[in-house]
Amino acid sequence: MFPDFYGNPGVVSVLEEMIRGKRIPQTILLDGPDGIGKATLARRFAAALIGDPRKIERDDLATAENQAIIADREKWPSEKRAGDPLLFSSHPDFVTFPPDGPLRQLSIQQMRMLKERAQFLPLHGAWRVFLINGIDRANEQAANSLLKTLEEPPSHLIVFLTAGNPYDLLPTIRSRSVPFHLGPLSPDEMIDFARRRSLPQADRRLPLAQGSPGLAVSLDLETYDKRRTAMLKLLQVGAGQSPFAEWMKFSESIGSRRNEKLDFYLDVLYILLEDVLLIQHGNEALRNPDAARELQAIASRVTFDWVRTAVRRVDELVELLRRNIQKTIALDALVLELRASA
Repeated sequence: MFPDFYGNPGVVSVLEEMIRGKRIPQTILLDGPDGIGKATLARRFAAALIGDPRKIERDDLATAENQAIIADREKWPSEKRAGDPLLFSSHPDFVTFPPDGPLRQLSIQQMRMLKERAQFLPLHGAWRVFLINGIDRANEQAANSLLKTLEEPPSHLIVFLTAGNPYDLLPTIRSRSVPFHLGPLSPDEMIDFARRRSLPQADRRLPLAQGSPGLAVSLDLETYDKRRTAMLKLLQVGAGQSPFAEWMKFSESIGSRRNEKLDFYLDVLYILLEDVLLIQHGNEALRNPDAARELQAIASRVTFDWVRTAVRRVDELVELLRRNIQKTIALDALVLELRASA
């Protein structure tokens, strides 16, 4: 029923049975890591329910066309975005509401538009399906506005919510949803996925994707390697292995790349810190095996407490991302703090 969907057969089976038995909850929450297929599964479900999968797939946020639309809107002033809330709806009965703007948040204007459109009857068949992609990116106003729709949804409406962590949501939103957790694919499933898709450089993609087929496909290894080089230098300087002056060259380069967000670098930094910890505990299954020598040198200079401090500080930066902090200042401060504690 859901073609070309990989992994989580238990969840897939339950959703298929809902369609066959015509017993479909009106709000379904899909949670799990990035790239695991939450939005893809919602689109497959909608296609099985209302038809015309080609139109529905045009709303895939990972396509180059849709990525360009989202990136262009980041340059808009907030007033313009508020007056023209972002949604995708190639199929008249399927609507996707994605995070918008430089902070990638769901806005109250989007949720108000959702409430307005929810009242429209289906043009084809008996159902309309809305996908709110990244409900954990909704600000408080938007979440409360959505809650009003979920409390009394029209009988023809099915709402899919996706989230990385369901506990970032309002308890009242969780209580009105039927939850499903999508876990990472097994190594064998990922190998089979890579083979079927003929993924280039699968030996590097699969360890980095960690069970997420979407990440395995979308990963730009050239860009990743540039960011990894910078974050390796951050750790080398922070561990006291290299002088601070060597980091400043990278800091200036990162600052000049206005289109690259801080979270892109923090994602890479998390992966490198994970590898450092794996090395310290004798685990050879690294996510960056081609950088093992550099990582081993860092691991030999730092303690577990240093790694724990680094992870805690990166967590704090992630929490500050929605405040649009200056990325070079944030990374420079991180380097100095780690160097002081090394």
